[in-house]
Amino acid sequence: MAIVIDKSQRWRVIAAHVFLILLCALVLFPVLMTISISLRPGNFATGSLIPKTISLEHWRFALGLPVTNADGVVITPDLPVLRWLWNSVKVASLSAVVAVLLSTTAAYAFARLKFAGKKASLMGLMLMQMFPTVLALIAIHSIFSRLGHTFPLFGIDSPWALVLSYSGGIALHIWTIKGFYETIPGEIEEAATVDGATPWQAFWRVLLPMSLPILMVIFLLAFISAVNEYPVASILLRSQDQLTIAVGSKQFLYAQKYLWGDFAAAAILSGLPISIVFILAQRWMISGLTSGANKG
Repeated sequence: MAIVIDKSQRWRVIAAHVFLILLCALVLFPVLMTISISLRPGNFATGSLIPKTISLEHWRFALGLPVTNADGVVITPDLPVLRWLWNSVKVASLSAVVAVLLSTTAAYAFARLKFAGKKASLMGLMLMQMFPTVLALIAIHSIFSRLGHTFPLFGIDSPWALVLSYSGGIALHIWTIKGFYETIPGEIEEAATVDGATPWQAFWRVLLPMSLPILMVIFLLAFISAVNEYPVASILLRSQDQLTIAVGSKQFLYAQKYLWGDFAAAAILSGLPISIVFILAQRWMISGLTSGANKG
């Protein structure tokens, strides 16, 4: 049986499609412009969207390959972009794993256990998220500077200091996973306990497998946050070999000259890890983000 759609409904559908197309174009335009700048000869930000001449000099520079300039002189790149990218992936992966481990167990305690100060602790976690990290930069630098005297592994200019610093921002993840746990009936864990499972076994073998979608969402959010983070990384990392891609890319922007082409190529490279992780985790994204929105 054919479904008849009135004209007003048809125009609403057309208007919705036009709006989505314009929105996609608005979102993709900066990305296309960045790709265009990375393919132009010279380090200029102005010009047409489609380059008249395609040049790979900026990509060769970003990948650490020798570049021949207009005078025929071979220039060896002095900025280790791939090393910065690897540092970002390493720090982001470790930070995301630590964030998932800590927030998973903490959220279980808030969702399932009863203890004194539970409500006050939850409110405290929420209040801590209201203040931006920039306000704590002086305290963070002072803490890790002193910590490095006793434990050099977690001192200034160490990626482990960055991982430890990022691990402190899990309050929002705890709230997110707690809401997901509360949508899972507690009778499931009680049934596992009746069958002889310990509380830890019920958590590890029953609750966690059911929580895989939200755990993947938390991992992705923590990974993206760590890759894009700049303020904390800029004060904890100093040597060039230890920099992340977010901090190291600033070296393309000198006060006298902005290397826009090289900067654009490095910016596109910095987005590759996030894109790969998102593609691998997208099968859990929808279920993980929608679950926990309603309790019951």
